[in-house]
Amino acid sequence: MSKQPLAITLGDPAGIGPEITVKALDDPKARALGTVVVVGSAFAIEEAKAICKTQLPIKRIENPEEAEEGAVNVLHTGTVESPIAWGQLKGEYGAAAYEYIARAIDLAMQNRVSAVVTAPLNKEALHLGGYSYPGHTEIFTKLTNSKGSCMMLAHGNLRVSHVTTHVSLRRVPDLVTQARVHQVILLTQDALKRFGIAEPRIAVAGLNPHSGEGGLFGTEDDENIRPAIEQARAEGINVEGPIPGDTIFVKTRAGTYDAAVAMYHDQGHVAVKTVGFNVDPVTNKWTAVSGVNVTLGLPIIRTSVDHGTAFDIAGRGIASSDSMVEAMEVAARMSTSSVTV
Repeated sequence: MSKQPLAITLGDPAGIGPEITVKALDDPKARALGTVVVVGSAFAIEEAKAICKTQLPIKRIENPEEAEEGAVNVLHTGTVESPIAWGQLKGEYGAAAYEYIARAIDLAMQNRVSAVVTAPLNKEALHLGGYSYPGHTEIFTKLTNSKGSCMMLAHGNLRVSHVTTHVSLRRVPDLVTQARVHQVILLTQDALKRFGIAEPRIAVAGLNPHSGEGGLFGTEDDENIRPAIEQARAEGINVEGPIPGDTIFVKTRAGTYDAAVAMYHDQGHVAVKTVGFNVDPVTNKWTAVSGVNVTLGLPIIRTSVDHGTAFDIAGRGIASSDSMVEAMEVAARMSTSSVTV
């Protein structure tokens, strides 16, 4: 276990981030990870504690070194105060969410926290607040001066890296280049080793139906994806593909592969969320929201919940903290690894 505390960024103050944070910190599995620092509005945390009726005391601190186990240690950041406008879209809240991320990244780059775990932000609020990033991954890439990164979603043994994420489907074929696919394969290989897999097996999805069917349904698979796979193989990586998108995730979940590389956002996200998210068919309410988002290729460790701000239920104390606890566990495990991701 790292000596430095984990950091949690609160996300959009009007979303479920404050609730799932206090709930997670009250969970024995999260408490076993050691000290945690919450970067965000102390007022949002205080309201969330009252709503969720959690037990841990709140302690405002000035720096991570003051953090104590058995408390919700809050590095109060930004100007958001009570009352919180739960579920409301506000540019000031989007700007605050960015401030939380920027401060946590700065602490991680100084090695004052061991990893950063992020609660969800709202992309529209972020843009209204003056920050035109597609999402967390791009913010972390920019603020850490990283040359290249990618998103990996994970639920159990189903791990999926993404070549592209928050772009229109129309742009995807132009972004699926040999260089980019090769880069994501390498990042996935390193991540799997950090997860403790000595000899990773990686599958790469095709872009087109049936991986192009020899050019009948598109040429990108043969012209860009296959050469990237061959390049990685020549470098000693155990990687196969392109494998059609309608079968690759079934094989990965079955254990044939340790991870899959998806070409675009929904190709990978639908697979992981179908496994990790469950809805009661009678009440139509969520019964499980599980999964972890990991940003690969950064000089620091960043994990996140695998869901959004859920404005429709924010402020009601009913949001599941399962994904937050899992994200904390993955961050803690990665922070003790000697492999660089």
